[in-house]
Parts: sequence; C-alpha cells; structure tokens
Amino acid sequence: MKLLLLNGPNLNLLGTREPDIYGRETLDDIIQAVVNQFSDHCVIEHFQSNSEGALVDRIHQAKLDGCAGIVINPAAYTHTSVALRDAISSVDLPTVEVHLSNIHSREEFRQHSFIAPVAVGQISGFGSLGYGLAVQALLNHLQRA
Repeated sequence: MKLLLLNGPNLNLLGTREPDIYGRETLDDIIQAVVNQFSDHCVIEHFQSNSEGALVDRIHQAKLDGCAGIVINPAAYTHTSVALRDAISSVDLPTVEVHLSNIHSREEFRQHSFIAPVAVGQISGFGSLGYGLAVQALLNHLQRA
C-alpha cells in the first residue's frame, strides 16, 4: 500500500523556523521517522512545496500513482486554499490533516481549516509525533473501509 505525505509552504524551514512553535526537528527528520515507523506496513511517498499549484498537481498525481490515501500538512494554505480543498475532494482519496502546533489555540485566522471538511480527520498540536499518529489513523481508516 502506498501513502502520500504532503507538506506545504515553509515546512522546508522546520528546525530553524520558530522552533518554540514548530520544534527543532527538520522536515527530513520527521519524514525519516515516519518512513522507519511504517516501513513494514506501507510505502510512504513524500513531497513538499511552497507553491499551491505544485501541491494541487501532486494531489492529482497521487490518484494516478495508486496512492491509497494522503496525509497532508497544508501549513498556511490550511486557512486560505480552496484549491487544495477542491483537489482533495476531487481525487476521492481518504486524507488526514496534520499540524505540528494546535491551530485551534493560535491566532483566530489560523483556527479555520478549509481542509478539515474534506478530511477523514485532523491531528494537531502534538509536534512531530502528529505525523505518525496521522499515518496510523489513515491506515486504520483504510483497514475499516
């Protein structure tokens, strides 16, 4: 089984970007930990872009590539991107939204997610641990389907 781990803008700066909010681990550290944790259960493909269009294109490609589901940290696009929401909805792949910080305890504009209504669930506020929780939740969802 193949899953897509998709990361949005500025997550390439993890480890140095506001470490008091996002932690000191790099995105590569997080991806490697998830790949190692789930290597016996699935293949994890991963992609990060600061470009909304590239993320939309990768969501479309996930369906064509035979991915069974998506774990996405849309980052700032969570709160602004109808395009990402529509891309997720259009490919009809189960998707779990993940955030390092608790978006519901942050600034008001960060508390709304365009992605949540088309996701099977959302995990936020557990730092890098949330990525593993999101993959596990997606695998559990796929097993029940």
